[in-house]
Amino acid sequence: MIRKILTKLALGLAVAAGAVGGAAAAEGGYPLDFFPQNKLTEMPSLQNGARIFVNQCLNCHSAALMRYNRLTDIGLTEEQIRKNLLFTADKVGEPMKTSMSPRDAKEWFGAMPPDLSVIARARNSQHGSGADWLYTYLRAYYRDATRSTGWNNAVFANVGMPHVFWEQQGPRRGAMIEEIKEVKDEKSGKVTGMVRHVVTFSETGVRSEKTEPLSDDAHAHTGSTIKLGRAEGGTMNAQQFDDMVGDLVAYISFMSDPTAQVRKRMGVGVLLFLAVMFVFVWRLNASYWKHVK
Repeated sequence: MIRKILTKLALGLAVAAGAVGGAAAAEGGYPLDFFPQNKLTEMPSLQNGARIFVNQCLNCHSAALMRYNRLTDIGLTEEQIRKNLLFTADKVGEPMKTSMSPRDAKEWFGAMPPDLSVIARARNSQHGSGADWLYTYLRAYYRDATRSTGWNNAVFANVGMPHVFWEQQGPRRGAMIEEIKEVKDEKSGKVTGMVRHVVTFSETGVRSEKTEPLSDDAHAHTGSTIKLGRAEGGTMNAQQFDDMVGDLVAYISFMSDPTAQVRKRMGVGVLLFLAVMFVFVWRLNASYWKHVK
């Protein structure tokens, strides 16, 4: 009986894990890449991510729920924090505030950029984790000359945030957006056919588009896909840039839930304890009932 229950539980967990993985790989607009989870337990990655966050993100965003002294959890001393990271506060016990004033934010962006304290948790969805979303989003910018910033994003279309890491990734990157649409009769509203609409952005952001009808036997389905070109001209190669973004996302994920890794380690210990106790309880139960007929 116990063996059957454990078997069903294992099968259920395997199916659930497969469903989550499949969903992450089938994001509606643009597929989410898997964030390298090992960076969450690597202190050098978390420390580098904290450095990038303070130097780049705190210029516009705040993290009001995170205090500087929590950086001691990732191996930094208060003296290191005070000398190298304390740019927007006077004491290590203060929260991470942005250096931008609300007046300037409204003038430049129309609104205050969102607080990033729990953004990694807020972006969790059926398509993937918040870390997956952030990791893909920060690497999915392409040139779009029709936008005021000169950039657009495959994950977050028409995003207001400029590409802050364009120097590292590269100033040149194109994209192609393909959309399959139904053609309906204006009077009856019936579907009379399907067309493929393709919008292309050159590596410098010049937009062009074309529309072509699809044959009846094309077996196409409505929807859109986007393909990004290779980023060129950056100070980093693709692997170096991915590593940098991974470090930043690791820190943002830590910031969203600083005790997550502690709870995971505690959970493993509890499960091991229960597994050992199960053996003793099982044998004790057998001992009690061995004389009962």
